[in-house]
Amino acid sequence: MVKPKIAPSMLSSDFSNLASEAERMLQCGADWLHMDIMDGHFVPNLTIGAPVIESLRKHTKAYLDCHLMVTNPLDYVKPLGKAGASGFTFHIEASKDNWKELVQLIKSKGMTPGVSLKPGTPIEDLYPLLEDENPVELVLVMTVEPGFGGQKFMPEMMDKVRTLRKNYPSLDIEVDGGLGPSTIDMAASAGANCIVAGSSVFGASDPAQVISLLRKSVEDSQKTS
Repeated sequence: MVKPKIAPSMLSSDFSNLASEAERMLQCGADWLHMDIMDGHFVPNLTIGAPVIESLRKHTKAYLDCHLMVTNPLDYVKPLGKAGASGFTFHIEASKDNWKELVQLIKSKGMTPGVSLKPGTPIEDLYPLLEDENPVELVLVMTVEPGFGGQKFMPEMMDKVRTLRKNYPSLDIEVDGGLGPSTIDMAASAGANCIVAGSSVFGASDPAQVISLLRKSVEDSQKTS
């Protein structure tokens, strides 16, 4: 049974107080901290890079779950490994030609390799990466178009999650985009166990209650599946 992991998206945090926001999320029960790294090319938005991860690492021992929305993920592996990133999830759309080299390099730098796909990308594109002798260890199914927080959850993406869970029972399956109290049951019942939530957690009057609710939905779905 894969463990539920709740990962508040730090993109929704107060960036001027990143270390204290990270600590607050952990105190509220977060398992991971989700870090959105965007280059302004693969997606139009521009966020953080290795220097910010390195600064945050000095203040926390938390699992830093880095999602790379970048055109050349290979360029980021060494800097992020050095900075103290825990997970390195790249997009298949940016890595069709060099994913084998990428996965190998990510692991050599002590990070967990993951792969993500945009809503329009078919799930079949990921099978070679999951069935390789050196596979990725996490799949991130985007439930919105990547690039900006606060978007509406796309329930039709749950078919991808269901297919993955059926074929890979022990895989960490992450969902990101529009997750909160009103959408978590759809994601959890489809088989997602790693839940990224931004505005629904950071915008809540009681973030700990929201994190607890997200976790309980995953746990309850696992009991009945």
